Amino acid sequence: MDVPLFRFDDDAAQAEALRSAALRVLGSSRFVLGNEVAAFEREFAQWCGARECVGVANGTDALELALRSVGVQRGDRVAMTANAGYYAATATHAIGALPVYVDVGDDLVMTRATLGDTLAQARAVVVTHLYGRMAPVEDIAEAANAAGVPLVEDCAQAHGARRGGRFAGTLGAVGCFSFYPTKNLGALGDGGAIVTSDEGVAQRVRSLRQYGWDQKYRVAREGGRNSRLDELQAALLRAKLPRLAQANDARVAIALRYREGLAGLPVELPWWQDDEYVAHLFVIRCRDRDALRASLTGAGIGTDIHYPIADHEQPVEATAVRPSLPATEAACREIVSLPCFPGLRADEVDRVIAAVRAHYGTSR
Repeated sequence: MDVPLFRFDDDAAQAEALRSAALRVLGSSRFVLGNEVAAFEREFAQWCGARECVGVANGTDALELALRSVGVQRGDRVAMTANAGYYAATATHAIGALPVYVDVGDDLVMTRATLGDTLAQARAVVVTHLYGRMAPVEDIAEAANAAGVPLVEDCAQAHGARRGGRFAGTLGAVGCFSFYPTKNLGALGDGGAIVTSDEGVAQRVRSLRQYGWDQKYRVAREGGRNSRLDELQAALLRAKLPRLAQANDARVAIALRYREGLAGLPVELPWWQDDEYVAHLFVIRCRDRDALRASLTGAGIGTDIHYPIADHEQPVEATAVRPSLPATEAACREIVSLPCFPGLRADEVDRVIAAVRAHYGTSR
């Protein structure tokens, strides 16, 4: 594609910082759970405003170990939305627990209203901050706390997003992050972490990420696994973390350019206030989604759908009783992601805008 959905930002200063970080690890002869991981955990916790950070192998493991750390066990029910790629569902099923799907509001995220009475039957709630935009988590957290139900924040697409001055991941019992390469803070491979201000939760995750050990070779906790953030990825993340706010600003600037350039078309554009959106993805909605994608492909512009199949409609859920989630199902038919990443040039953004407008027979 002439304008891809994602392209690695090859900024020279960042590239040099990454090379230096990699060489530092190679010279250390320590590659798993060493000084780089410990330093990244301190730095990322401080950056988020949390007391603790625990690095793990990937974002899905972060969700699973977070759920285990707050007491979710086999047969328990976990409330979540069904439009976020089946990642929370995967983590829940890995425990032997049961996803309970709730619908989304107008912003395609869970709200207190859509959570509704499901809270009463849940052992935990996973709220996903989707596309880089924070869900209205304060109301959900208040209700969950009153019910004694732990709230797990899925922040895989929301590194640096804030509501009321608080960062994503710090409003619930635990926040879960992915550092997949396309994320706002992306490694050069897989990686993940949880953040929390509950030392007990952090201690349990540290044990669970390494076989359930409470000391070397002594397995004291059920549900443990090998899920460790490696030294190389931690060092690369440390090199990128100081530039995260700048990278987020670049994403938001692109989103603002789209919002201005696509105004007046028969598409629904994302809206946000203050710092609650870090533009991990720029997702629009339209009734003729597939035709628009075909037009953009023909113009050399990459697109994707995040996500085309609702969790409750996945083939592995075929034997389950399917809930009625009309807002979720409608969104899965209508959403499309446009290119939005640091390093996307202004002329490329304008080219995307022009192609969308041409599809609808208008020009600026």
